[in-house]
Amino acid sequence: MSAPDTRRGLLIILSSPSGAGKSTLAKRLMEWDPTLSFSVSATTRAPREGEVDGKDYHFVDEAKFKDMVIKGDMLEHAHVFGNFYGSPAKPVRKAIESGKDVLFDVDWQGEVQIRNSSMASHSLSIFILPPSITELRARLVGRGQDSDEVIQKRMQKSWDEISHWGSYDYVLVNDDLEATAQKLITIVEATRQRRNQQPSLLDHVRKLQAEFEEGDA
Repeated sequence: MSAPDTRRGLLIILSSPSGAGKSTLAKRLMEWDPTLSFSVSATTRAPREGEVDGKDYHFVDEAKFKDMVIKGDMLEHAHVFGNFYGSPAKPVRKAIESGKDVLFDVDWQGEVQIRNSSMASHSLSIFILPPSITELRARLVGRGQDSDEVIQKRMQKSWDEISHWGSYDYVLVNDDLEATAQKLITIVEATRQRRNQQPSLLDHVRKLQAEFEEGDA
């Protein structure tokens, strides 16, 4: 008799202050397992050059976004830097039920909302810390994507983000990208084996019991 190999999917939540390496680590995780999918968020901000609706984000207006929230169609949502962001619940639920893991790039507010959702038991939350505030600022400046004003706003917001580290399942200090990526992979591999992620275990144990009783008889 072979062991069960079916499982439920995971909601893998990655959070960090801007510049801590979350996006790079998420990319490494998806390179390790190409079956992982990113939760495509809905947002009210305008598309940036090269972004594709439905692939990078679901671009909606504010009225549509708020209507989705009212109807309970958002797993989590937040207001960040003047725009709304949220994760549509239906595709995530479908993925979890079919045994596929979904990655979430959300802040602490999103993590709390997912933790309080009907899919909380299948969530795995990981917070990424920078090695230092000096390094965090250097990474933001080095990206060359934001103005000094935006960088300052992100730095001001970073401590608010970091202050919520204690609510996460795991916390990793990203002082070495390769080592941190390997730790992240190890955490995901282990969590996939959690008892509640394997719905077929109960039937397997029942079969073991039946075999035992037959042999005992």
